[in-house]
Amino acid sequence: MQAWFRRILCAALLTVAAQAAASASSLLIAVEDDWPPYSERGADGSAQGLAPQLAREAFRRQGVLVSFVLVPFARCLMLARVGRVAACLSATITDDNRGQFWWHPTPMFTEELAIFSLAAADAGLSLRDLAGRRVGITQGYTYPSVFMRDAKIIKSVAHSDDDLIRMLLARRVDYILMNARPGQLRIRGNPAAAGRVRKAGSISQDGFWLAFSKARPKGRENAAKFEAGLSAMRRDGSYERLLEAFQPLP
Repeated sequence: MQAWFRRILCAALLTVAAQAAASASSLLIAVEDDWPPYSERGADGSAQGLAPQLAREAFRRQGVLVSFVLVPFARCLMLARVGRVAACLSATITDDNRGQFWWHPTPMFTEELAIFSLAAADAGLSLRDLAGRRVGITQGYTYPSVFMRDAKIIKSVAHSDDDLIRMLLARRVDYILMNARPGQLRIRGNPAAAGRVRKAGSISQDGFWLAFSKARPKGRENAAKFEAGLSAMRRDGSYERLLEAFQPLP
């Protein structure tokens, strides 16, 4: 499918979804389409993974229906920023985006930002070990401000985490940064990377939130509703049961 046609089709589907959400008194939420096990496009085109399930269930407890539009993460944030959708799922809070969205107090879940390497000897690496090294990151992702602002780290940008793995295998970079569980799933699914690309250290343990648009009415109110729904799930144990279902790696 031509790239220009995909963009037109995505815009049309987004308009239809927004109209459907409005008519049903529900919220349209943008979600990343390629970040398993947290969010991905299912075989039937629907939003799958832990993050959509959490969002859907937390809002259900507040009497709010949600629908999803699946997009790359950079577009997810952009759509929320300009008010085309009610929120973007799932984002970390950084110094750069803290004031751009409404945030609920409690993160939906936490995930490690890990350093991956080809060198078997690499272990226990941290942020300070990246100075002067070539480090691959994914375009549009939210990384800790302390990492992004470190001029001593030579950053190389890829279009996707799969491209990051290919860059590392080709030795175009010394290290790559990926969230640990999604990264390990990709490595295990790539015959060229399995057994070669390994976790070598950690940058941070990050929370992930729904980033609610400030360009749409009731953004702050919707963030409060989501927090209330999430708190209800924690109280009755359904939150822990849902997380436990996503714990094992294949």
